[in-house]
Amino acid sequence: MSDIEHLDRELKENLKDYKTSAAPQMKLALHWDKDLIFSARTARGYVIDYDAKVEWGCMPTESLLASTAGCLAIDVVSFLVKMRCEIKSFVMDVTGTRNPYPPQYFTGIEIAIDIRGKGITEAKMNRVIALSKEKYCSVYHTLRKDLNYAVNYKITQE
Repeated sequence: MSDIEHLDRELKENLKDYKTSAAPQMKLALHWDKDLIFSARTARGYVIDYDAKVEWGCMPTESLLASTAGCLAIDVVSFLVKMRCEIKSFVMDVTGTRNPYPPQYFTGIEIAIDIRGKGITEAKMNRVIALSKEKYCSVYHTLRKDLNYAVNYKITQE
């Protein structure tokens, strides 16, 4: 059995209950403050401020970009831990490219991961990124199907 096949078998067993308890509905409340400033409060009480002029809050597309990166990050770190990797640091640089005319949807998202730790290999990184994109990242699967989504990484062994 190859190393990749062994990783897949071990990871598949560890992921059998991963993300199986997601609620079928998600709710939040969005309130207008003034001008084009709004506050979104999740059902759990977290607040995100939105501002069209970006003076008092972020743009909705910024939070979408952050959510896309956050979803991938949670998957990657969780999967690597299940693969017995020891993560010392994890940083993402994320760039979103948008259509210049309305609707100004994302035409591309490029993510560069800088990860440091022990036991992290290219084979493991390629597998966990693929699993996130193919099956587990709900945010990615909510985006347009013609989105060009690229993820690169740099590993530093410690």
